[in-house]
Amino acid sequence: MDNNHLLSDTINSISESATLKMAQMARDFKAKGHDVISLSLGEPDFDTPIHIKDAAKEALDNGYTKYTPVAGLLEFRKAISAKFKRENNLEYELDQIVVSNGAKQSVANVCTILLNKGDEAILLAPYWVSYFEIVKMTGATPLMVSANIDQDYKVSASQLEAAITDKTRLIIFSSPCNPTGSVYSKEELQALATVINKHPRVIVLSDEIYEHINFVGDHVSIGTFPEVKNQTITLNGMSKGFAMTGWRLGYMGAPQWIAAACIKLQGQFTSGATSFGQMAAAHALNSSLQPTYEMRDAFKSRKELILSLLSEIPHIKLNDPDGAFYVFPDISALFGKTDGTYTIKDADSFAEIMMKKCYVGVVAGSAFGAPNCFRISYAASEDQLKEAIRRMSEALKDFK
Repeated sequence: MDNNHLLSDTINSISESATLKMAQMARDFKAKGHDVISLSLGEPDFDTPIHIKDAAKEALDNGYTKYTPVAGLLEFRKAISAKFKRENNLEYELDQIVVSNGAKQSVANVCTILLNKGDEAILLAPYWVSYFEIVKMTGATPLMVSANIDQDYKVSASQLEAAITDKTRLIIFSSPCNPTGSVYSKEELQALATVINKHPRVIVLSDEIYEHINFVGDHVSIGTFPEVKNQTITLNGMSKGFAMTGWRLGYMGAPQWIAAACIKLQGQFTSGATSFGQMAAAHALNSSLQPTYEMRDAFKSRKELILSLLSEIPHIKLNDPDGAFYVFPDISALFGKTDGTYTIKDADSFAEIMMKKCYVGVVAGSAFGAPNCFRISYAASEDQLKEAIRRMSEALKDFK
């Protein structure tokens, strides 16, 4: 019996996470005995570095097993404040920092406390899949400002300026970007900041969780530009750069009035994040980043491998991403081609066909606001990447 009509309009209005949906499909096929290679989730395949795990064990032994302040343990917030200043040239006081149960909760907190029905939130597209649905849940309208592969998927300042209206309250983007791996340069961020500064009611949420997986040099935070400092929320977390996805620890630095509102909201939902996890995360931020840099270098090597392999497949258009651990090919030249059994109608059907025909899990770009593309996560071993692309190449030879 279908009881969806008994559910709220809010839950019925949003879509399931496409990345989690594809990951579940991969698990289902694997459970049926198929040799599945899943390249759908944005999760480092490395284990959490040993010094971080040891710090968690020490915290447990020292009694860090109780409730934590909603905003986060003092030790962790001090480490975050020092990290922002040391690595990002950002000045955030302790009362401007909020720790959440993953960076996704920070996004939800910000959208909930800033957006009303009738407001607009601009998403620089391609965008991370959850931004769109989280904005929808607030009753606000998500608006895409899109850049294609020929722009390296980076929205220009003129595009942003043309999209801002008197209803715009929030701009959300990530750099390095999920799903494209694109990294906005200092000059590009300066141009965006100049536009945003003209609209003092507009807040920008800068998702920088991939900052350490950057192949082109120093990471630049848009909050370092003085003209938008008081309009900027800087979002980060432990998942990507420290291989701590399961620890569920995100954080943000924000103007104090925004931080206070997020604390108020979070206090009614989850309260504070895990105590011993925060102590381990504080240790991670205060320690050498050498393990992080080693992971970054491995990702760069994998990127070069997968671009080389994909470049040999006809009708797939590539760019060379500067960060994160994704490639985001344009496959619009494959649309309409068939092997007699399957027809590639769009990116969604392409992703489904790759799973059914060769047991490789990828995510359609439509989930990220880019319907001509698909995302591959190369957070997998080189052997897995080689085999996955070999299978895809063989499967696509049949499509004419």
